[in-house]
Amino acid sequence: MNLEEDFPFLNRGIVYLDNAATTQKPNQVIEAISNFYRYHNANIHRGVHTLSIEATEMYEKSRERVASFIGAKSKELIFTYGTTSSINFLSQSLIKSEVLKEGSIVLLTAVEHHSNLLPWQNLKRYGVSLKFVDSDENGVLDEDKIINSMENVSLISLTGLSNVTGQRIDLEKVVKEAKKRGILVHIDGAQMVPHVKVDVSKLDIDFLSFSAHKMLGPTGIGALYINEKYLDAFEPFLVGGGMIDRVTLESSTFTNPPEKFEAGTPNIAGAIGFAAAVDYLNSFGMENVEKIDRELTKYALEELKKLDFVDIYGPKDERQVSIVSFNVKGVHPHDVASILDEEYKVAIRTGHHCAQPLMRKLGVSATCRASFYLYNKKEDVDRLVEGLKRVKKWIG
Repeated sequence: MNLEEDFPFLNRGIVYLDNAATTQKPNQVIEAISNFYRYHNANIHRGVHTLSIEATEMYEKSRERVASFIGAKSKELIFTYGTTSSINFLSQSLIKSEVLKEGSIVLLTAVEHHSNLLPWQNLKRYGVSLKFVDSDENGVLDEDKIINSMENVSLISLTGLSNVTGQRIDLEKVVKEAKKRGILVHIDGAQMVPHVKVDVSKLDIDFLSFSAHKMLGPTGIGALYINEKYLDAFEPFLVGGGMIDRVTLESSTFTNPPEKFEAGTPNIAGAIGFAAAVDYLNSFGMENVEKIDRELTKYALEELKKLDFVDIYGPKDERQVSIVSFNVKGVHPHDVASILDEEYKVAIRTGHHCAQPLMRKLGVSATCRASFYLYNKKEDVDRLVEGLKRVKKWIG
């Protein structure tokens, strides 16, 4: 594969280290979306004409490819608007189906993205309680603490890979103990699925949420995996056109999963782009993605540790994957990012990263965050470090 040809942005001379926020898109994804709109555009599951049949087939084949990417069956994968949408869908469906109800306890961690916190906070109005596992002062989670907090818990919802510290959670260890206790498990896979090969059947989780745009796909499309044993019992969160069986003025019945959970006209082109993205990742090899991530993260940590004016957060060891959060002592993160962008064409992220509780634990209001993906190189890290030295010289 020729990355320079596949990703035209690489020719702009910009070092893009904001992949945890969103990744760049290869030509193959862009062309798949364009091809649909040019030659096959129609609504799905409704028409008997040629274009509608083609669009429906493309959409459902896209579902098959995305489901296969995580080791799921096609009917177990619901297309949503992204991870945030998936978790809201899941939390509300659990309430509607009375899987969670008054007195139920949901276990979370204090490092979660707001998208895996606020939807569960909303369940307090139904009498659901939340329980939290705290991190250490560097934002690192201890899996044993998670396990020791499982008493009387109905569901665990946690990130597979922190969007702030890059810590990859030992899910096998946590899930094994949860299953012994009959606890449901949901994983926020927004950062994990793009970087680590995931097989939901081997991992034995009940629910998984993830987004296309963090793994070379378009924005506005994501997925929710629901283990097939819950599909019939679950009540849909959204209702309306396209997901019904029979409707009267007084009542209605729903069609079969997964259509049962996809009310209205879906993001058809987005699903097609999503499938093109997983095709690209499969061709590239997820083992190669993970290798690149680990090498770059290790190299970045080694080089940043040499800078005595930089504070680094997270495990700072082999548990850290694809993400490095740091601060330049005495310099606001936004100033760091502005100088890196204007003087060195290095794009990083700054802010609280939708993890304000974790920022308070770290004792900061914001951090700088560099995040890597398959098109990054060690030279990108070198330019970042060079830029940080200049920041220190100019402002420090």
